[in-house]
Amino acid sequence: MTAGPGLGNAYDTTIERIKAQDGDKSRLGMEALMWISHAERPLRVDELCHALAIELGSSDFDAGNAPSVSTLLSCCQGLITVDKEALTVRLIHFTLQEYLSAHPDIFTRPHSAMAEICLTYLNSEQVKALSGDTSPDTSKMPFLEYCSVYWGVHAKRELSDCARSLALELLQDFHDHISTEFIFNQPESMARSLLSGNPWSNGLYCASFFGIAPVVAALIELGCYDINGKDFWGFTPLAWAAHNGHDETVKLLLGREEVNPGKPDRYGQTLLSLAAENGHKGVVKILLGCKDVSPDQPDVGG
Repeated sequence: MTAGPGLGNAYDTTIERIKAQDGDKSRLGMEALMWISHAERPLRVDELCHALAIELGSSDFDAGNAPSVSTLLSCCQGLITVDKEALTVRLIHFTLQEYLSAHPDIFTRPHSAMAEICLTYLNSEQVKALSGDTSPDTSKMPFLEYCSVYWGVHAKRELSDCARSLALELLQDFHDHISTEFIFNQPESMARSLLSGNPWSNGLYCASFFGIAPVVAALIELGCYDINGKDFWGFTPLAWAAHNGHDETVKLLLGREEVNPGKPDRYGQTLLSLAAENGHKGVVKILLGCKDVSPDQPDVGG
């Protein structure tokens, strides 16, 4: 079932009604729809409310600006609902997601806008204060986990000048930033339960991990990073880009004279083996085109 002409017209009308609301209601309604329809996972009610409370570019986060659930439901004119079992906010029907996907002009560069909001949050004084605490209380910052794990995903999809500046602000002062604890506490993370604290000494690792090539390039141009430096696991920025399948970032880093793509890590793993192990065909193809890369080089286990 898809959103046919009848439903499409109904959604057209409702969205125009949302936009026509007075004061802050129009912004809240449209931004809530943007977050729900473009988020990387379902958002809890408190996460969405905090996302909508953030003032772009502000160094201070005021939780008092967060709208109530009833306000959100009213501003969205019946297009969203709360899943009471999962405590998440979702669109009223799957056909609304189809409608929004078919009308991408409804939101202006949504992933870039979401990256800007996430980065503003991570750059706030409240989050920075948590970053310096050995046992931080994050219970009052429910949006922190989402921002930490997904800001780079949104920024990689769409990177505005504003998001680039905010990313550089974050990554140039990244030592001990609390966001890495969330990145490496994901179920698929190689570091889960193995490490507490920041395994990265600087933000170049993080930008390479997410594969945000323009930010990687900007950090390298600053000239204050060891491009071949290794983190807790012996991973270089290039190793992270290869491990996560970021073709453009891999090409960028391989373009640096000082980078040796054939050099194995302390376990004998090469960049080629990392990319192949994770099924990243694009990166494998790029690496096989390098003269210093041998597909037959064994690791420590042979």
